[in-house]
Amino acid sequence: MEAGLTMGFLFSVGFPQAALVVFLVGETERGSGGETAMDWNLITNSPAVGLSSRVEEDAKTRCIDKERQALLKFKEALVDDYGRLSSWGSEEDKRDCCKWRGVWCNNRTGHVTMLDLHLSDDPSYHPLQGKISTSLLALQHLKYLDLNGNNFYDDITKLGNFSKLRYLYLGYNFDLKCENLEWLSHLSLLSHLDLSYVNLSKAVDWVQSINNLPLLKELRLFDCTLPAITTHPSHPFNSSLSLSILDLSYNDLSSSIYSWLFNFSSSLIYVDLFGNQLKGPIPDSFGGMISLTNLGLGYNHLECALPKSFANLSRLQSLHLAGNNLTEELHQFLQKLFAAEDSLQVLYVFDNRLSGPLPDFTTFSSLIELSVGSNQLSGSIPETFGQLSSLVSLQLYGNQITGSVPDLSMFPSLTDLGLGDNQLNGTIHRNIGQLSKLEHFDVSFNSLKVVLSETHFSNMSSLKFLLFSSNALLTFNFCSDWVPPFQLDVIQLSSCKLGPHFPKWLQTQVNFSHLDISSAEISDVVPSWFWDLSPGLIYLNLSNNLIKGLLPDLSLKYHGYLSIDLSLNHFMGPMPLAPPNVTLLDLSKNKLSGSLSFLCAITGMELTYLDLSNNSLSGELPSCWVHLTSLSIVNLAYNNFYGKIPRSMGSLGEIDTLNLRSNNFSGGVPSSLKRCTKLRMFDLGENKLTGKIPAWIGTHLTSLIVLSLRFNEFSGSIPRHICHLNQIQVLDFSHNRLSGNIPHCFHNFTALVESKSSSATISFYCMKFYGSYAQSGTYIENALVLWKGKESEYGNTLGLLKCIDLSSNELVGKIPKQVGSLAGLVSLDLSRNNLTGNIIQEVGWMKMLESLDLSANELSGLIPDGLADLNFLSVLNLSNNRLSGKIPISTQLQSFDPSVYSGNPELCGLPLPNKCPGEEIVVEPLVIVQEDDDNFITTGFYISMGLGFTLGFWTVFGTMIFNKPSRHAYFEFLDRIKNWFYVTTALRMARLQRRLQR
Repeated sequence: MEAGLTMGFLFSVGFPQAALVVFLVGETERGSGGETAMDWNLITNSPAVGLSSRVEEDAKTRCIDKERQALLKFKEALVDDYGRLSSWGSEEDKRDCCKWRGVWCNNRTGHVTMLDLHLSDDPSYHPLQGKISTSLLALQHLKYLDLNGNNFYDDITKLGNFSKLRYLYLGYNFDLKCENLEWLSHLSLLSHLDLSYVNLSKAVDWVQSINNLPLLKELRLFDCTLPAITTHPSHPFNSSLSLSILDLSYNDLSSSIYSWLFNFSSSLIYVDLFGNQLKGPIPDSFGGMISLTNLGLGYNHLECALPKSFANLSRLQSLHLAGNNLTEELHQFLQKLFAAEDSLQVLYVFDNRLSGPLPDFTTFSSLIELSVGSNQLSGSIPETFGQLSSLVSLQLYGNQITGSVPDLSMFPSLTDLGLGDNQLNGTIHRNIGQLSKLEHFDVSFNSLKVVLSETHFSNMSSLKFLLFSSNALLTFNFCSDWVPPFQLDVIQLSSCKLGPHFPKWLQTQVNFSHLDISSAEISDVVPSWFWDLSPGLIYLNLSNNLIKGLLPDLSLKYHGYLSIDLSLNHFMGPMPLAPPNVTLLDLSKNKLSGSLSFLCAITGMELTYLDLSNNSLSGELPSCWVHLTSLSIVNLAYNNFYGKIPRSMGSLGEIDTLNLRSNNFSGGVPSSLKRCTKLRMFDLGENKLTGKIPAWIGTHLTSLIVLSLRFNEFSGSIPRHICHLNQIQVLDFSHNRLSGNIPHCFHNFTALVESKSSSATISFYCMKFYGSYAQSGTYIENALVLWKGKESEYGNTLGLLKCIDLSSNELVGKIPKQVGSLAGLVSLDLSRNNLTGNIIQEVGWMKMLESLDLSANELSGLIPDGLADLNFLSVLNLSNNRLSGKIPISTQLQSFDPSVYSGNPELCGLPLPNKCPGEEIVVEPLVIVQEDDDNFITTGFYISMGLGFTLGFWTVFGTMIFNKPSRHAYFEFLDRIKNWFYVTTALRMARLQRRLQR
């Protein structure tokens, strides 16, 4: 069972190169002379287990002096900072190299037969580094060479001189080089070969080279960048080759590999093609590999259903098909594996498109791990699966499973239960608490409606991961003195009901590394004991509650790498000192006061996220930003900071968002910020900044998406270099003292020219570390935007807003025609300036425009007809200009309030009350004018219709009930009547419009 678990875990984390099949025929022993007793028939997944050799009776023979010298020269060429080879040449074993660490000799001849220097899992082991010295070639009797997992860098073709080698393990030395594998032809006795991670991209004839090894049983070429297979008639397949273990995972191989692979159908027991480029249906030929125990085809591009030929695989123990595009119902899929019901231990088919309800999979009596997550399974979890005591991991996450979590106590060995991201809307059976071996319990992102009590966790003494987040109707109701039987490592209870009091049972948990109880309806003071619970804390999230009180000196509580999110609470008092190695600090939207001097005490270089916005912080910003070079997010908006922006902020080379909005900063924008070339959001709005808008913003900060300098005291003209911001979506220079013309190069704003938005949100990707694993997260950019006449902060939909606001400045001249090319712009505000000339005709090209404000300028001339073509326009203000002439006729323009046109004395036409010259107000009596083509429509006609309706309805309706042909004729008649009314109405509307235009 343990072997199966290890294999499943390695597959799940992306290391399918670890073999599952371990056939140990003999045991490994190390005698006093350093020899190893083994059986040459040993096939193992780890060369560290040993090698095959025969121990001779004579244990007195020492190693050959020539070979001892060769080993010493090999050592001299290496970097061994941690003394792994300290026993080589020591006084105690100076003469007898057979006693040196990693060296084995033949006791009869004294020749070195085995050199095992692979990097062990032992934490005291450290990789060796250096070249593979040619001195090793003196070891002509070497049968086993294992250098796996070190930092050797060299060309390995020289190893072709070891003609007696049977085991060669060089994997996981990332800098080894090999341009071809022709040298393998000299190793005709080779049975086990591992070159994983060795770059073989130039070894075009790798298949032919492998075919020249007739005794090869194990081949591992994991992530070697193998070139596509090409089979030539001049290089026939070697029929004597008897491969049993084959690992070609992560090589981007195409389906052409099948032509070579299926030559070994009778011998292969382990095949791993994980992470390649296999396409199309799974070939039937896999079903012909009747000896197969382990098959890995995960994360390719396979599709359709599982072949029926898989019914032949009666020895199958592990099947990994995750990350493909398989489409069939799960119960049909399982039926094709009926021959393996007694042998199958691990089944991974997550991340496919399997559908249907959950079948009773417990007919697979040996099943240890089952993962069918991220498919399209529906229905509920069956109440009874039957007995399956061997099941250790059950993963059903990411489907559309509904209902409750049933009694799963029939799986007493269960350690991992993943039901997250489904549509569970019922309860959790109380017997779940009987799973004493359960370590990982995930029901997050569901709609469970249950009040959890102590019974639900009564015997869960092994529980480490409790993941219940995003179940808004899930309530924790524990006695105040309850002592849980578990010690948790990861606690995720976000958006569950824990409050109003702070959960006291947390006081018993002293080892957790991750705690998220955000949005949990807690309105209490954090008890003092909480801050002393877990010194190994890595992630803490208490955000979006109503938690009150003072924050302690956090620098004294935690010293590890810690992410802290206490935002959206009622914490008050002075800003606390932060842990020296803090990685994320979000204290926004509280009532904290004080300065930012604590930043200078942060000694670590890992702080990436700093959000202290919406507090009452004050003072000048410190100048120690040079020590915080990893920062990506800095949000200090809505505080009371003053003084100049520190030049040291220019050291933030990784910064993505800098938001200093709504403070009292003065002076200019420091030129050092030109070094922050990764900035995407730059908000200095609502301060007291002066000077000119720096031209380098356009030339150096070319990744900007949001740029806001609103409500400052910037003067001078808008630099034309701003037009280099081809990714800009929100440009706000409003409420300053800018003068001069609007640059003519606005058509260079590529993102505003395009009418489509790439994403609704503008977000920053980041990693948050939760205990022993990492989870991706996002920081949602937000910006204050004047949208449809109202200032609002936009976050989740900011990416859909494409806005330019230059209002309330002193701009002059004409509106450039190039503005009309901004087809993706949704809001344009040029109001309260001194702009002259006409409204550009090109405004009609801006088809996405929803808001247009040109008010309070000196624009003149006619309103262009193109404005009537803007179907999405919902906010318009042209008031207080010098516009003249008639307002164009359209459904849009006549629907606005007259005030949007006011202050233009020479403007006329609807919806204004003043008519244009030549228009007269004609009041005519309501007269129905009939023309020749509809004179038959008279008053008598309508009376006849009314009287006839009652009689006709029952006559026709009664006939329809009993006569099918009559029903058919009746509905045809209704269609004709409908068409007649439509045409008549259309004609009358056209005549009415003609009268209005006279």
